[in-house]
Amino acid sequence: MTNVMDILRARGFVKQTVFEEDLYRLLGEESVTFYIGFDPTADSLHIGHFLQLIAMKHMQDAGHRPIILMGGGTGLIGDPTGKTDMRKMMTRETIDYHISCFKKQMSKFISFEGKNGAIIANNADWLTKLNYVDFLRDIGVHFSVNEMLRAKCFETRLERGLSFLEFNYMLMQGYDFLRLFNDYGCKLQLGGDDQWSNILAGANLIRVKEKQPAYAMTFTLLTTSEGKKMGKTEKGAVWLDENKTSPYEFYQFWRNTADEDTEKCLKLLTFLPLDEIAQLVKFKDERMNTAKEVLAYELTKLVHGKQKADEAQSQARAAFGGGGDMPEKHIKPENNSIIPVLVSAGICVSNGEARRLIQQGGISINEQKVVDINAPVNNGDVIHKGKKVHVKIIFDL
Repeated sequence: MTNVMDILRARGFVKQTVFEEDLYRLLGEESVTFYIGFDPTADSLHIGHFLQLIAMKHMQDAGHRPIILMGGGTGLIGDPTGKTDMRKMMTRETIDYHISCFKKQMSKFISFEGKNGAIIANNADWLTKLNYVDFLRDIGVHFSVNEMLRAKCFETRLERGLSFLEFNYMLMQGYDFLRLFNDYGCKLQLGGDDQWSNILAGANLIRVKEKQPAYAMTFTLLTTSEGKKMGKTEKGAVWLDENKTSPYEFYQFWRNTADEDTEKCLKLLTFLPLDEIAQLVKFKDERMNTAKEVLAYELTKLVHGKQKADEAQSQARAAFGGGGDMPEKHIKPENNSIIPVLVSAGICVSNGEARRLIQQGGISINEQKVVDINAPVNNGDVIHKGKKVHVKIIFDL
C-alpha cells in the first residue's frame, strides 16, 4: 500500500515536518489520528480551506482518521497570523452558526462513517472552561516568550501592535493538540505553512509534557506563481457556498488560472492521476486551455456536483463562442440604460462601480466596448465585464 506521505509529496502538499522519518514510518504502519483546525470566521468555507479538505481526504482514503477541530474557543480571540489589524471578535451564537455551515459543506468531501470516520470537535468545550491561573501553571510554563516573539505568525502584528489577547493564541492552539492527544490519541497536526509556529508549539508541548511522540506537518499555501494568495476576486473571497460564489463564477475563476499555476492546482486540488495531469500540461501553448477547462470542471464538480459543473461549463463555452448555453439574467430595470442594467443584473454592486468600469473600458455589449454611460441595452444583449463575466440580459416586461 502506498504511504500517504508519498502521495502528498508527489502532489506538492508537504512543506515542513518534524521527525519526518518517524512520521513516514508511522503513516505506513498504522491508522493515525490527525487533526486540522478551522476558525469559523464566516458562514462558508472558501478556497483557502479547500486545499486542507483535499489533504484531509487523501489522509482518510489512506486509512487515517481525521479530527476536524472547530475553533469555537479560539474564534472568540482571533488568529493574528498574517493579519495587520486585530480581528473583530464574534459572539458565541455567530460562531455556532458558522460551525453548522462548515459541517454541512465538509460532508461533501469527508466521511463521518466507518472505523476511520471523521470526528468533529469544538475547542470551546475546553477553552471556555479553563481556570486561567491553572492554565498558566500547567501550560504557560512550557512556553518561552523569547521564542514566541520570534515566531513568523506574530511578525506582521508586532509592527502594528500585538494585543495580549492575541498573544495567547499560540498557547491555546498548543493546548488543543494536547487535549486531542489525551482524548482521542491524536498524534499529528496538519495545516497551512503560515501556521507552522502554532502547529510546532503543540507537538513540542506533548513531547515535553507527556513524554510521548507527536508530529507536525504543514502544507504549501495556495498561492500564484507571483506569491499572492489565490482565491480573491474583485468581489472578495471565492466561497464554496453557491449563494456567495455561483457555480458559474466558481468555474470561471479556475478557468482563468494562469498557465504557470495550472499544473500546481491540478495536482493539489483534484484527484486526477499524476500521469494524466502531466499529459494535460505538457504543451506550453494554447493547448493549456484544455487543462484549465479540466481544472475548472473537476473542481466545480467536487464542490457543486456534476449537474452544476455541466451547466457552468456549458455557459462558459457559450460566453467564449464554443457552443453551450449563455448564462441569463432576468431583470426589471428602471430603464434600459447601461448603468441601471448593470446594477439590476448584479454585474456591478453600485452605480459608482458601473460608471467607473465603463470609464476604464471594462464593459462591453455584444463585443462592443461601452464608452457612453447612457448607452442603451436591448433585450437579449450580452454584457461582458472584463474577461470573466458574460451575461445575457432578458427584460421581464
